[in-house]
Amino acid sequence: MKRPLQVTLLVLSGLGLLHASLFTDLSLRFVKEGMRPMLVASGVLLLVLGVAEAWSHQKPADEDGHDHDHGDTDADRHGDAHGHDHSTVPRIAWLLFLPALSLLFYAPPALGAYTAAREAPKAVTEQRYFDPLPATSPVPLTLTQFTSRVQQDHKRDIGGRSVRMTGFVTPDKGADGWYLTRIIFTCCAADAQSVKVRIHGAAALPANTWVTVTGTWHPGGKLGTSSAPAALDARTVKKVAKPVNAYTDALPLF
Repeated sequence: MKRPLQVTLLVLSGLGLLHASLFTDLSLRFVKEGMRPMLVASGVLLLVLGVAEAWSHQKPADEDGHDHDHGDTDADRHGDAHGHDHSTVPRIAWLLFLPALSLLFYAPPALGAYTAAREAPKAVTEQRYFDPLPATSPVPLTLTQFTSRVQQDHKRDIGGRSVRMTGFVTPDKGADGWYLTRIIFTCCAADAQSVKVRIHGAAALPANTWVTVTGTWHPGGKLGTSSAPAALDARTVKKVAKPVNAYTDALPLF
């Protein structure tokens, strides 16, 4: 790839990373919040490399005004001794511009109901001890906390308690109810996993609508064991704004 194109690619990539991580929240669609500083640093580094590459290409002219540019030899312009032409950019190299331009002008959509509907729910980590639930009602819980309480708390404190959780809607066509969902990043979108709680007793809003649901555990199986479903009988469903950092299993928004 010729040097001007190398410079352009470095600068575009740097600007794209800074646009996604420093000037907007686009990076949070793909990586955890903690990785944002590294993306900013990478964007700055690419810009510095691009400027350095452009600067190194400048050659001083001699006293007669002739440019001492020895960058291209006859072999580069007309092909080497074996007949290979180095004067043109390999076609595959142009594809490198696509991710750089996409960061600036078209970011891929965020993960949501389409992804969650096509993968198994995240396995709940085994937990032996649970603190008593607070006296407040409804009790604010994450989806993971609710699932753990339902399936592993042998004291069955969750039974009959009103709880409140926030997530987005994942429809379940042909079945009773829909899913309140969260997608969780361990590192980035490549390792995303979903946690879902089935909602009964309330009509499903459009897919990917963020809602806060209040209700009680939907009986089934034996509470406190893996046979108990992670399900809720909804009393209220309220639309809420999508959180900035949506890829965590956080407590309700209000």
